[in-house]
Amino acid sequence: MATAKPFVIPALATLLIGLTPAAPTRADTPQAHCTPGKPALPDDLRAWASPTHFEAAGTVSALDHAVLPPGQAVLVALRPTPDVSYALRPDEPGGTVSSGGMVAFDVPKAGTYRVMLNARAWLDVVRDGAAIGSTHHEHGPACSGIGKMVDFPLPAGRSVIQLSGSSQPEIEIMVVPAP
Repeated sequence: MATAKPFVIPALATLLIGLTPAAPTRADTPQAHCTPGKPALPDDLRAWASPTHFEAAGTVSALDHAVLPPGQAVLVALRPTPDVSYALRPDEPGGTVSSGGMVAFDVPKAGTYRVMLNARAWLDVVRDGAAIGSTHHEHGPACSGIGKMVDFPLPAGRSVIQLSGSSQPEIEIMVVPAP
């Protein structure tokens, strides 16, 4: 029976240790510097921390009861996808077990506006029966609770924000002028 030479075992141990990934430290985690219950928000997004509540519209005719106030966050109760008749078929409508709905937004003056969501969902902005293409996408500031920010060039007047494909029954949304 052969025995391992004394230098082989330490060399093998050194090789295996070098292959072992280091466990992340608390400082390596993205939320390590966040204070629970206190979102870190820039001044123009402070309203995100105190949303109002209402239900998403399930039809275009119900949009007058689902209008987002400018610069105010709203926690919107979504509807089961089969119960929503969108203004325009969403690019990603979601399945029968997903949630969605529509909200209106009155654009005070033409410009680029940022739509923010706290959770994953497809987002379309519709005006006069056509989808408006987005110009920029990014995540929200660290520790803010804002998961998605999408910019749209909008004309003055009413636009419809369609939310679809959400796995959650409610979603926080806010619209502000893009910086």
